[in-house]
Amino acid sequence: MRDGERPRNDLAIYDAVAGDWWGGSVPWLRVLRSMVPGRLRFFDPLVAANLGGWRGRETLDLGCAGGFMAEALARRGARVTGIDPAARAVAAAGAHAAREGLDIRYDVGVGEALPYDDASFDVVVCVDVLEHVADLAAVMAETARVLRPDGLFLFDTINRNRLARFAVVTVAENILGLLPKGTHDPEMFIRPDELRDALTGAGLTPGRFTGLGPRGVTPRGELSFGPLPLMTALYMGSARKG
Repeated sequence: MRDGERPRNDLAIYDAVAGDWWGGSVPWLRVLRSMVPGRLRFFDPLVAANLGGWRGRETLDLGCAGGFMAEALARRGARVTGIDPAARAVAAAGAHAAREGLDIRYDVGVGEALPYDDASFDVVVCVDVLEHVADLAAVMAETARVLRPDGLFLFDTINRNRLARFAVVTVAENILGLLPKGTHDPEMFIRPDELRDALTGAGLTPGRFTGLGPRGVTPRGELSFGPLPLMTALYMGSARKG
């Protein structure tokens, strides 16, 4: 890193905006929130087909930050636990869930050392996380450990190639400001074949993968997101234990 450059993979950004996580005044948080429905358009049918739906399912939101995905899952009837290393963001998530009357457990911790018993969850959801973790193999091993037999792992991450680097870092961070500069280290992006290998190595069976990206514009003039056929930049996927 050159003098004066922002650090890459700067996870401090999540705690820095914790006080306004749900306030709507931080543009990049609005982007993160707007991605939740698009992700669930892919996740919902998988959970319905494999587990009969979210209701009553013990679900871990791995890398929950301020709780956007956790609350969406709780409103679907899942029994949600969220975990994230950003303590201030986790506190904001807990406070907002309490105001909304949602029963969500929140913990501070990392994916490489989950503080849960073996076979604790039917589903582990992990979005906007894998491209930030220090040890992907350890996170996959811990995910497999806490999943019950036939449990589902649902995720999204970022492909590692020149186009993804241009789209996510050059355009989204540096030009459009959709994310803070320094959010991502493109060397930590993960190719789909690498992720399949990591899943298999942890004892998980990879399922369907698909792209994720802009699908339109909201009435507020902001991007809406959903599944796409190409996995060139962002992509989503699933895996099953057993």
